Amino acid sequence: MGLKVAYVPDEAIEKDAQALLGAYARARGMPIEAPIPIEDIIEKHLKIGIEFDDTHRLFGVPRSGIGLEPDILGAIFFDQKRIVIDESLDPDANPAKEGRYRYTAAHEVGHWQLHRTLFGKDPAQTSLLDTNPAPSVVCRSSQAKERIEFQADLYASCLLLPRNLVFASWDEAFPDRKQRVLQPATPIDHPFIEITRFECRIPGVESKETDDQALDSFAKPFAEKFLVSPIAMRIRLERLGLLHRTVPLQRLLAPGA
Repeated sequence: MGLKVAYVPDEAIEKDAQALLGAYARARGMPIEAPIPIEDIIEKHLKIGIEFDDTHRLFGVPRSGIGLEPDILGAIFFDQKRIVIDESLDPDANPAKEGRYRYTAAHEVGHWQLHRTLFGKDPAQTSLLDTNPAPSVVCRSSQAKERIEFQADLYASCLLLPRNLVFASWDEAFPDRKQRVLQPATPIDHPFIEITRFECRIPGVESKETDDQALDSFAKPFAEKFLVSPIAMRIRLERLGLLHRTVPLQRLLAPGA
């Protein structure tokens, strides 16, 4: 994409997402509960349209990679108040993609809230003679590390997984309120080690879950409640300090630990 955006503190992004949820709740006269009604927020509160299309065909970018998975998952047209999401994420046609669809939609809301003021009126988008205006932002998986995409990703996480609701769900699942830490491949007797790792039991086959796989499996019940992918849920739990990867061995065995 190449668009440079200013640094925005994580706290400011989360505050904006909370404000949007609060405004939606007041407008609808109802409390915010999981799963967050992202389509209602987009279409009825923000008055932005959502549509599905083959994004690579639409923007003239060939698909590539294993299985020709889409690199362009979504795009937003600020002046038209229009979001386009790749048809592969349509939850009606692909129910297994619902979590990824919801996150992509929330990601586009992040661009709307954080970045639309950076785009001046583009005559090419508003001309009555132009039936194919260019999108303001095209979101590609291969550009996820760019600041503009990172900010939209964080916004999506805060919007779909509000801090207060995540903590409430955690307290319901774990009344002791303890943080959960991934167990090392070689188990260590330590009170803060909580999550066991799957090990393959097939004779002659050595296979163990990676840290991410083990943590995703742990996060799955929460993901199902919030209708997001286990990956998105796991990252949010880690960011909130509820879920941790393997604690370094020297820390575990330190005196008084």
